[in-house]
Amino acid sequence: MCGNNMSAPLPAIVPAARKATAAVIFLHGLGDTGHGWAEAFAGIRLPHVKYICPHAPTMPVSLNMRMSMPSWFDIYGLSPDANEDEAGIKRASENIKALIDQEVKNGIPSHRIILGGFSQGGALSLYTALTTQQKLAGVVALSCWLPLRNSFPQASANTANKDMQVLQCHGDSDPLVPFIFGSQTAAKMKDLINPDNMVFKSYRGLPHSACPEEMVDVKRFIEKQLPPISDE
Repeated sequence: MCGNNMSAPLPAIVPAARKATAAVIFLHGLGDTGHGWAEAFAGIRLPHVKYICPHAPTMPVSLNMRMSMPSWFDIYGLSPDANEDEAGIKRASENIKALIDQEVKNGIPSHRIILGGFSQGGALSLYTALTTQQKLAGVVALSCWLPLRNSFPQASANTANKDMQVLQCHGDSDPLVPFIFGSQTAAKMKDLINPDNMVFKSYRGLPHSACPEEMVDVKRFIEKQLPPISDE
């Protein structure tokens, strides 16, 4: 998935209970791995859906005093005007597009794939969906923001996903990625895709994490966008 970078192990996968006719690719947050999210999806799995939770490569992260940790790209700061790792974001996005291509080769068409993520992973999922020519079923973006937001709408001029469905979720007590970042991202997304397809849900008292109510909403979104196909 990450080219010649051998620091990222193979993704954590929750296989479909029967033949996989759809997939969810979900990207974890900074410093995490895919294992916890694979466990979370195992608890809400649908029998025809394969859940793929890749692990970010390990790299020094400027925000954390250049300590090495799993990270999709470098983060310089959390303020709205902080510089961004443009080259790293674009490189990571290409790696995720390659992962989508691999699933297409495995027999799951891209329009039966939902891309998603939490925090940094959610940011990368939004950026990738908006800049790819792979038509996706939708995006699940949790506790995140839109990276390189000033490059839009030009960056998304050739996207295949102007009409994609997006579920964006954010806790209103998030101390790391403030709720206002989430609501501003949702407003920006409504300018970039069909606004009727954009759902922004908030969760009272939720910090920078997920909660059971949110995971139920995620499951419902997946059920709606990735229904079983008739011959299953």
